[in-house]
Amino acid sequence: MRFRLVCVGRLSKPYQAVFAHYQKLLSPYVKLEVHELSEVPLSQGQARVKAREGEAIIGRLKGNAHTVVLDRLGEEFSSEELSALLAERKLRGISDFQFILGGAVGLDDSVLQAADVRWSLSRLTFPHQLARCVVAEQLYRAIRIERGEPYHY
Repeated sequence: MRFRLVCVGRLSKPYQAVFAHYQKLLSPYVKLEVHELSEVPLSQGQARVKAREGEAIIGRLKGNAHTVVLDRLGEEFSSEELSALLAERKLRGISDFQFILGGAVGLDDSVLQAADVRWSLSRLTFPHQLARCVVAEQLYRAIRIERGEPYHY
């Protein structure tokens, strides 16, 4: 399986260590690519930020990959449900997944419309750097659940 994370913004040093930890744990199971896109300055206004970041994201999407966008209004999954979703897609022959994480003002409608799945981590709002770490951890957990390996108790 291949997981691709398309993310607006770069991780600061404290988050880099957490993300690297889960990236390493994922490496025996999946090929993980991370594509970081530049944040548009908030001084340009929320609408302009969303539009410009949306264009950049759309330009990085792979047409044949299953697209999962992180959206606060998306569907919440338990860890078991996320594992089942990925396993079901895999059974249908899907091996290429891309996970889209927007910036501070969220995702443009064009990105949301490109989604096969809209995933909400929670109804809480998280900094996008923390969300990236949570996504990596949950993907690792989902794989371990599917494989019946210890990690999720």
